[in-house]
Amino acid sequence: MANVTFKGNAITLLGNEVKVGDKAPNFTVLANDLSEVTLENTKGQVRLISSVPSLDTGVCDAETRRFNEEANSLGNVKILTVSVDLPFAQKRWCAAAGIENVQTLSDHRDLSFGEAYGVAIQELRLLTRAVFVVDSSDTVVYVEYVSEATNHPNYEAALDAARNAK
Repeated sequence: MANVTFKGNAITLLGNEVKVGDKAPNFTVLANDLSEVTLENTKGQVRLISSVPSLDTGVCDAETRRFNEEANSLGNVKILTVSVDLPFAQKRWCAAAGIENVQTLSDHRDLSFGEAYGVAIQELRLLTRAVFVVDSSDTVVYVEYVSEATNHPNYEAALDAARNAK
């Protein structure tokens, strides 16, 4: 399992660590309109999946805005940001932030994504910060579990992986 801290304190991640070369695990989360979304909904597309503790924090806000800004330069890449924020809060945040190129998804119901990708923080019932790139054949081609959950991910490496994925 990935070694991750949150504000300098060790945390326990639930689920299975995902590695490059793995088949991307499926999950069921909620869209802002409360409809269910699974990995299958984006089958055949390259996906950049960002997990964040909460959109209402500075780093998560900045990260989601950055991926939103970069979306047009990525071509046909679907960008998903998953947190345990309620769908209503995600919708409000996206409207206030002008987010149009990133789909925010809520894992609040049963931590399906969090456990499938090994990012659910046991102590806080939040998701840790991580970035996954899944190619169009559902193979994981990039993984970063950010070692300190309050730090930014390696944007350039994630974006390059998404650009190069088929």
